[in-house]
Amino acid sequence: MMKFQVLGSGCAKCKALGQHAEAAAQALGLEYELEKVTDMNAIIDAGVTRTPALAVNGEIKSTGKVLSVEEIKTLLSA
Repeated sequence: MMKFQVLGSGCAKCKALGQHAEAAAQALGLEYELEKVTDMNAIIDAGVTRTPALAVNGEIKSTGKVLSVEEIKTLLSA
């Protein structure tokens, strides 16, 4: 199972990134779980300086922008 983490304050951009990650995983037929990380200390500990950030299986894949569904599908297929 794939684990997505959206790291950010819970703002509109964070929500959009989470929705895009879910849509991409569903489009690819992947089993996944989505966790929203809003604790600033946890975000800083993860090495993220700009939110929203997306981590896949514990590895930061994107920071400071909302990836499109297509961008996430490409990232997951790599």
